Amino acid sequence: MDETQLLLGNQLCFPVYSASKLITKAYKPHLDRLGVTYPQYLVLLVLWEQDLQTIHEIKQKLLLDTNTLSPMLKRMEKMELLHRKRSKTDERSVIIMLTAQGKNLRKQALQIPEQLMTSMACEDMNQAGLIQLRDTLSVLIQQLQKIVNK
Repeated sequence: MDETQLLLGNQLCFPVYSASKLITKAYKPHLDRLGVTYPQYLVLLVLWEQDLQTIHEIKQKLLLDTNTLSPMLKRMEKMELLHRKRSKTDERSVIIMLTAQGKNLRKQALQIPEQLMTSMACEDMNQAGLIQLRDTLSVLIQQLQKIVNK
């Protein structure tokens, strides 16, 4: 067995983990202006893309546990960004829908992705490289889901 496999610099997980933490920090000033956290922003992105989704659908798209998602949705409802209601066809299912305030927040968020993409681009990685990285990570996520869901 090659001992260099245990060097931090040889790990795939560490740069992905570090990049995730730093990207979340880069989002923070933008999201503070909106009054939401990064996980709440992700929920809003899912609902802006398609309103009226069940908790289960949101959970699957964001790879979150119900124990994480449900309290966050309750907080977002108190913030008047969304409503939760039981499905009339399946009372076990809770449907999430945006309020007018939640929908209006979308207009304020429109510039965030471009601003962050511009700030992250550099000489060694331009915007096309960042998009390619995103697409590559999406493939990795799909593969990891197959592994962990066995």
